[in-house]
Amino acid sequence: MTNIIQVKVPDIGDADGADIIELLVAVGDIVEVEAPLIVLETDKATMEVPSSHAGKVTSVAVKVGDQVSNGDLIVELEAVGASESSSASEPVKAEVAEKAVENSAETATKSDAVANTATDTVVNTVVDTVANTIIDIVVPDIGDASDVDVIDVLIASGATVAKEQGLIVLETDKATMEVPSEVAGEVTEVSVKVGDKVSQGDVIGKMKQATTAEAASTPATPSAEAPKGPSQPTHSAPAVIDNSAAKAAPVPDHPHMKKKRSDGVVHASPSVRRFARELGADLSQVKGSGIKARILKEDVQAFIKFELSRPKATATTGAMAMPEMPVVDHAKWGEVETQSLTRIQKISSVNLHRNWVSIPHVTQHEDADITDLDAFRKSLKEEALKAGTRLTPLAFIMKGLVHTLKAFPKFNASLNNDGESLILKHYYHIGVAVETPDGLTVPVIRDVDKKGIYQLADELGEISAKAREKKLGANDMQGSSFTISSLGGIGGTAFSPIVKWPDVAILGLSRNSMQPVWNGKEFVPRLMLPMSLSYDHRVIDGADAARFVVHLAATLKDIRRVLLN
Repeated sequence: MTNIIQVKVPDIGDADGADIIELLVAVGDIVEVEAPLIVLETDKATMEVPSSHAGKVTSVAVKVGDQVSNGDLIVELEAVGASESSSASEPVKAEVAEKAVENSAETATKSDAVANTATDTVVNTVVDTVANTIIDIVVPDIGDASDVDVIDVLIASGATVAKEQGLIVLETDKATMEVPSEVAGEVTEVSVKVGDKVSQGDVIGKMKQATTAEAASTPATPSAEAPKGPSQPTHSAPAVIDNSAAKAAPVPDHPHMKKKRSDGVVHASPSVRRFARELGADLSQVKGSGIKARILKEDVQAFIKFELSRPKATATTGAMAMPEMPVVDHAKWGEVETQSLTRIQKISSVNLHRNWVSIPHVTQHEDADITDLDAFRKSLKEEALKAGTRLTPLAFIMKGLVHTLKAFPKFNASLNNDGESLILKHYYHIGVAVETPDGLTVPVIRDVDKKGIYQLADELGEISAKAREKKLGANDMQGSSFTISSLGGIGGTAFSPIVKWPDVAILGLSRNSMQPVWNGKEFVPRLMLPMSLSYDHRVIDGADAARFVVHLAATLKDIRRVLLN
C-alpha cells in the first residue's frame, strides 16, 4: 500500500499567517530530507521551510501568495526508499521533545547562578552589585547555521529599545532575519559590527533592563541615536541627500528623502531590505512612514520613483569613480554669487565627463586649403539667396566629409558594448554642434550623402533656429554617425573637441584665415581652414587619423572630388 506522508508547516514561532513568497517544488519532484519546499516571509524574517521526509511530491496544497501557520499542509509525498523507516511518528517526536524540555528545565534548576541560555532565549540576566539588572544580549537559536553574517546593526550604545524591537539583522544562505529584543531597556554596550560573523550564544551587546513600569510607560527611541550627540532631525522633516553634489548645490527637499545618517543605521524589515537591494536603493536616504519612522516597501517605491524622475545632472556623476572634491567656501575670499546651471548644461556636463573619462582621446590637427571652395560658394551666393537659401561653408564641408567617410568607413562606426566588435554604419547622419543661450546642443542632419548643397544649407539654418528656440525633440539629437563642432564664427586656431559617444570621432573647425603658402616657387595667399580631429584610440590609430584628415583636406581643396563617388 502506498505510504502517503503529509508535510506540514513546522513551528515558526508566534508568526501566524506568514506569506508564501516562493514555491520551490512541483508535483512529480523527488525531494530529500531537509530539501526546501517553500519560502515564507514574516515581518521579522524570510525563511525556507525544509521537508521533514524524503519522497515524491504527489500534491501541492499551497501557492505563492497564500498565508500559512503552524500545522498547515504544504505537500503530500509518496515515501521512497528508506524515508519510511527514517520518519518518526508524531507521538514519538512529541515524547522526545517533551523529555528534552524536562532535561533542560532540570539542568537550569540545578544552576546556582543565572539561567543558562535556552535555544529560544535571546538574553542572559546578571544582577550587578547596585541591584540594576544588566543583561547580555546573545544570539538566539538560529538552527544549524554558524558563523552567520551580521548585515545590519540596529542599535547603538545609549539607545532605548522596546520589547520585540530589532537589534541586529543576520543573513544565512537560507534566510535574512532580525534578532529582536525580548525585554525593554537601555543599550549600554554594542559588541558587534556589520561584517562580523556570529553563532548561537555569542554576545552582541549589553542592556540595562527596564523595570516593569518603565517598560510599559517608556517608548523606544530610535535605536541608533547616540544619547550624547546633538539631536537629529525628526523623520517628518524632509532633507536632502548628504553627498558632495548636495553640498555644492542642494537639491529641492522631497518627502521621500532624508539626510544620510552618520552611523548608517536604518529601520526596516528584512523583506524591505531585500526589496531595496534588488532595486539598488540606499535605505539610509529613504524616509520611513511606518511606526517609529520604520521604512516600508511603499517608501522604497516612492524613493525610487523620485530618483528616476530627476536627472542625475552633476559633473561629478560620470561613468568612472573619481575622488570626491573637497567643499570650498569661496565666500571667505570675497563676494560671490551662485547661479544654477541650465538643464542642458547639467545633462551636457554628465555626458561630456563620461565621454572624456571613458574614451581614450587623441586629436590630430591639419589645415585645409579652401580657397577655391570658398570662391565657388561666393559665386553661387546671389543665386542661392534668390532661392531663399543662405549658403555657408559648412554645407560644402559636410559633403566633403561624407566623401572621406566612405573612403575610411571605420570613422563612421560605433564600438560595440562588448568591446570586441565594431558596428559599421551604412548611413551618414552628421551631428552638428549648435550654440544656444542655454548651452550646447547637437542636432543631427540625416542622409547627408543623399542631399544637395542647397538642401543641406536649408536644414542647417532650420535646426539652428529650432535649437535656439528650444524646439528640438529628442529624436532630433539622436542617431549620429559622426559629429562636427564648428567654432569658425567665433575664432581660434585649434582645439580638442570631445568625442560624442557612441560616435568614434569628431571634427573640430576653427576660423579660416588667409595665410602665405609656398607653392614650390613662391608664397601665395591661400584661405586655410584649421581642422582638429579627435578620435577614439581604441578604434582608430594615429596613422589612420592622419590619413583621414589629409584625405579630407585634399577633398576640400578640390570639392569636385565628391563627384568621383
